[in-house]
This record gives sequence, C-alpha cells and structure tokens, in this order.
Amino acid sequence: MKKKNMTIEDLAGMVQRGFGDINEKIATKQELKSLELKIDKRFDRIEKLILADHRERIEKLEVEIKEIKDLLAFK
Repeated sequence: MKKKNMTIEDLAGMVQRGFGDINEKIATKQELKSLELKIDKRFDRIEKLILADHRERIEKLEVEIKEIKDLLAFK
C-alpha cells in the first residue's frame, strides 16, 4: 500500500470538518437560561399544588378533630 503524506493543511481540514457542526449541537447560555426558567415555573406549579392539597387535608382534619371534641364534651 502506498503511503500518503498528510500535510498540516489536510489535518486542519479534517479537524475543521469534525467540529463544523459543533456550534449547532451546543446549547447557548440563553437557551439554557430559558430552559431553567421553564423548569422553575413547573416546579413552582407542582409545589403550589402539593401545598394546596396539604392545606385542604389539614383543614379537613381540623374540622374532624373539632367534631370529635364536641362529641366528647357532651358525654
């Protein structure tokens, strides 16, 4: 097999082709910040739903405890 001499220019061209699409594949800071904001909003919504559910459950328990106290007070 005949050996091909590679020049620095050939090597540079190979490297350039290898990294040609890298800018399209790497997310920009703005894209990451936008994604972070979306995630934060989703977590906030989830947290609010959980807290609302807990608040309702606690209020229901408080009513039930009051009813039990009232029943026991009559005996």
